[in-house]
Amino acid sequence: MERHWIVGSTPARLRHPRGVSTRSSNVIYVAIVANAAIALCKFVVALLTRSSAMLAEAFHSTVDTGNELFLLLGQKRSARPADVAHPFGHGKELYFWTLLVGVLIFGVGGGLSIYEGIVRLLQPSAYRHTGWNYFVLALAAVFEGRSWYVAYAELLTQKSSDESMMHLMRRSKDPTVFTIFLEDSAALVGIALAFLGILLSTQLKTPYFDPAASILIGLVLLIVAMFLIWESRKLLVGESADPEQLSRVRAILASEPDVEKVGELLTMPLGPDQVLLTVALQKRPGVREVESIIERIENHIRSEEPSIARIFIEAERTLPDGP
Repeated sequence: MERHWIVGSTPARLRHPRGVSTRSSNVIYVAIVANAAIALCKFVVALLTRSSAMLAEAFHSTVDTGNELFLLLGQKRSARPADVAHPFGHGKELYFWTLLVGVLIFGVGGGLSIYEGIVRLLQPSAYRHTGWNYFVLALAAVFEGRSWYVAYAELLTQKSSDESMMHLMRRSKDPTVFTIFLEDSAALVGIALAFLGILLSTQLKTPYFDPAASILIGLVLLIVAMFLIWESRKLLVGESADPEQLSRVRAILASEPDVEKVGELLTMPLGPDQVLLTVALQKRPGVREVESIIERIENHIRSEEPSIARIFIEAERTLPDGP
């Protein structure tokens, strides 16, 4: 069996990853400033008013701030160039930090909120200065809303017209922006729950709605955390590229006049903007200039799909029939 393993030349920008995306970094910076300021205000008011829901929200904003610092660190480290020990680069390191973010949301944010709510249900306490709760929640809604809008606007630039936001997040290989989008969405839901819990407790003169809101906030965080953990796991273990991208690549290969048959396309993300592609091709009878053909195919693929950073093409005399 004739085999030709040809590894195409790698452009300089792929040997050295392009670095941190400016727009996604801006999304992170906006979220860090917003959540740090909100967390401080919430802790002060929670201590002042003894509101369980407000304390849960303070935990939430603190965890979000730490998470965004982890994402920023992950972005910086994933942009390091390839070296001898890491020939395919460090792009997947971002997925590790995203997984850690999910674990922190689950254990610290969700766990502490639920624990605080249960404790206050068992040992209710009277409120003080409840007006401060509403002021800080309104302020938090403004800051979180601004951060949410920045993340949402960035996601829209990646979304096709007929695609749902959930599908976009599930197919994305860059978890940075959609992680902040989910965190901010959970934060806005949490603010609404805290407002309702505090309002019902003060208006109905019962202390139980406030800690119940804390428990609900914790459950919202657990749901978001499980989604992030699941998506990070898929990226870490090496899920395939987006099916639409695979279809486009297969169409490019099928359009080549010297290709008789296209074998299985094997892909794996190397990072948010880099994909590894391997494929076996069966050339047409009589074709001899295999190297020049493969070089042309590689250039065609890179021009249409620049995120495919590494291409390995095997030219064989025959390919097995598919199932």
